Amino acid sequence: MEQGLSLNQLLFIVLLGLFWINGWAPLWTVLLVSIWYLSLIWLEQNGTLDKWNASRALGIILMLRTNRGKDVLEKVSNPRRFWRWYGEFSIWLCLGMMGLVVFLLFATAILTTMQPSQQEVLPATDLLLIPGVTSFVPLKWPLIALIIALIIHEYSHGIQARAHGMQVRSFGLLLAGPLPVGAFAEPEYEEMVRAPLRERMRLYAAGPSINLLATWMVLILLSATANGFVAENPGVHATGIIKETGAEDAGLLPYETITHIDGAEINDYDDFTSVLESYSAGDSALFSVLPRPSDNENSERDIEIVFTDKHDHYMRPCLEEISCDAEEYSLLLGDELGIFEGDAFVGMIVSEGTAAADRWSFLFNEESSTIEKTVQTIFAPFAMLGVPIANEGHTMILEERAMLSAGDGAIASTLGTDGMLAVFDFLFWLIWINFLLGFANLIPMVPFDGGHIVRDGTHSTLRFFMRKSNPIRIESLAERLSSMSSLFILLILLIPIVIPRIF
Repeated sequence: MEQGLSLNQLLFIVLLGLFWINGWAPLWTVLLVSIWYLSLIWLEQNGTLDKWNASRALGIILMLRTNRGKDVLEKVSNPRRFWRWYGEFSIWLCLGMMGLVVFLLFATAILTTMQPSQQEVLPATDLLLIPGVTSFVPLKWPLIALIIALIIHEYSHGIQARAHGMQVRSFGLLLAGPLPVGAFAEPEYEEMVRAPLRERMRLYAAGPSINLLATWMVLILLSATANGFVAENPGVHATGIIKETGAEDAGLLPYETITHIDGAEINDYDDFTSVLESYSAGDSALFSVLPRPSDNENSERDIEIVFTDKHDHYMRPCLEEISCDAEEYSLLLGDELGIFEGDAFVGMIVSEGTAAADRWSFLFNEESSTIEKTVQTIFAPFAMLGVPIANEGHTMILEERAMLSAGDGAIASTLGTDGMLAVFDFLFWLIWINFLLGFANLIPMVPFDGGHIVRDGTHSTLRFFMRKSNPIRIESLAERLSSMSSLFILLILLIPIVIPRIF
């Protein structure tokens, strides 16, 4: 490169080398990032980025700009009163979610500080949450979902800008190599600076809020898709085998499907519990089971299981605890759970063949009340965050996924099992990415949208309580408070990342 590297650029290369030396990132990642970084510098110095209407941001991010979409933006943002109302709603939605973000950040930091050695140290690539790079985020569906989430996020910013009379210079994508890591809408900077604080807050809140709303709207589609699955084979299976029980002694394996008990057909959980009522502890029965999907076998086998005492199993925790009143606990089991001495117990955690889909079809569960459905809908995105981590990048447990088949509905029949599973995966990742993008953007730290909301909100609050003070003094105080809070939040964010690596 003709102009050479500056001191800061050389230090960045050295920092990448330290990541590899300390084992925080694999060599291939360090090499790819270094090549990408040096290529951007070279393109910047020879003027190629200017020709592409692009620029470099944060060292390794390429900003690609385009004017396409501005005509559509003008039409979409035309009902300005509606979008201003939506902007106001967005502020309050984001403030409420921001409180939850702050609580979770503090809780994580405190837990890490109290038990640093017990925290799992994730590889640096897993902290980035980039499709195809993070171990539990595959490339295909998450990448498509990320592009959609980024577009609606930034387009929502643009709509708010036009709804409040601000011009939008361009749209664009932020690229780290071939992967999109962000998007942007560029309002005219001077118009943004002159805009009233409330209008700016609406603009910043529009992006995270549309991602959060998209999360719950897509969740409805996911629930409908999940409701379209049926079991490939009727019956029940064990997700876990309990030690020292008849199931373990007989050699029953997790995810083997039980189809019959002493010839009685088992189609679902109700059939299973109904048949067991005719047996007592100490009795035996012949179980007909299909092999696990992963065993690649088609033959059914019969195993004899001797039932143990269900009451004894549930009493065990109480008997091991000194302060537990065994007689009272036994009565409680009978009154609350209907478990009595002599009840037959197989020794398995029972699940149905549609369990992988049933977890998300709650909106179509006729037995659930409206309140139950509402609570499940609100908290479902939080539950979904850990699913890919637990399943190594998959949206379902693979053994249970293989038990699903497309139902008799018109759409399910048209798409088939593979098509339905593909739709499920796409909708799942669209929810996962949108929720994470909206939630993460509400971290109250600049440059996140949450940081801008806090800064302008602080300025607005100070101006209300300090009406007689100099406006410049108020603005300066708001900037200082915003900077201090951003540094504090950055420290809180670093604690779970740095401390486990030290201890």
